[in-house]
Amino acid sequence: MALRSAKLTLFSPLHGFVDKGRRFVWQRSSSSSRSMAPMVKLDKDEELRRLKEVNIDEASARRHVRDSLKDIQLNLDHILFQTPENGIKTKESYEMNSRGIEIFSKSWLPEATSLKALVCFCHGYGDTCTFFFEGIARRLALSGYGVFAMDYPGFGLSEGLHGYIPSFDLLVQDVMEHYSKIKENPEFSSLPSFLFGQSMGGAVSLKIHLKQPNAWTGAVLVAPMCKIADDLVPPPVLKQILIGLANVLPRHKLVPQKDLAEAAFRDVRKREMTPYNVICYSGKPRLRTAVEMFHTTQEIEKQLQKVSLPILILHGEADTVTDPSVSRELYEKAKSSDKKIVLYEDAYHSLLEGEPDDMILRVLSDIILWLDEHSLQTEG
Repeated sequence: MALRSAKLTLFSPLHGFVDKGRRFVWQRSSSSSRSMAPMVKLDKDEELRRLKEVNIDEASARRHVRDSLKDIQLNLDHILFQTPENGIKTKESYEMNSRGIEIFSKSWLPEATSLKALVCFCHGYGDTCTFFFEGIARRLALSGYGVFAMDYPGFGLSEGLHGYIPSFDLLVQDVMEHYSKIKENPEFSSLPSFLFGQSMGGAVSLKIHLKQPNAWTGAVLVAPMCKIADDLVPPPVLKQILIGLANVLPRHKLVPQKDLAEAAFRDVRKREMTPYNVICYSGKPRLRTAVEMFHTTQEIEKQLQKVSLPILILHGEADTVTDPSVSRELYEKAKSSDKKIVLYEDAYHSLLEGEPDDMILRVLSDIILWLDEHSLQTEG
């Protein structure tokens, strides 16, 4: 702990940062408004390098790092961050859930128009609702939707060991609890409500639906994790060894993993922005996390025929992270009479973040058009 404290003090975003030997000092005032006073201005890459050396296993460190970098993040030259904030009311909150875990959440509401529906976001593995999703949420809010998002325990700004999922079912229960409270709010209770799951968040969304089959108006599933791509799964013998080790060393990072940014982002320039998502978990998967994700996909794959709500499934045909053939299988097996699948030629895994601008805009347009059609149907 002493070593960790020393490191956190050394890197300015956490404790005022007055290391005389450094070229740059972040000054944090004691008031709610913060000011940054550079002694010698560093470029954003240098600041990123400093922040990436901070141990962010715990939520307090992740929150400080994000706080220090968020202005740089939202000014990156990415089409998602070009969506204006004007006309959108945003709110960030920390709230203790029933398990005693402090959950970070954020909402985006249009100021000038009445809400068409609620969109509740379930983020992907390792991710957060505070970086790329910021731009997606703005687009949805400006289209008339109330957008709500949360970081799962152990991810983003929520409490918990970084990247650790001791139980996927408990994670799903935490998400259900959070969004149920929002939907029960008298301000929103009469509105249609949609799940929006991306990658692992697709698995979260499907499990929520299977537990609450009549609670949601529909679901948008972007590259859903119904099955992990075969080349990301260890060989059978190694897999059994890892499952055994997970019972003894659940938090250890021993699972091999290829470069997910390279596999997920087709646009090289956008791929180079992924390091700025500093609080994204990018280490090797923890043993228990990997086992929980594997078992979850096995479970979902066996229950595809039980999916009964209206669904929009979007997947890149060149995705090597989650298997597009299983999205096709979900489309074919789901008993829902209202289902649609769009497969994007040559597109990778991160359809909304890592593709060329025209593809990102096309996917966003497909999502908003589907939401509009299903919100109007509900009103009618």
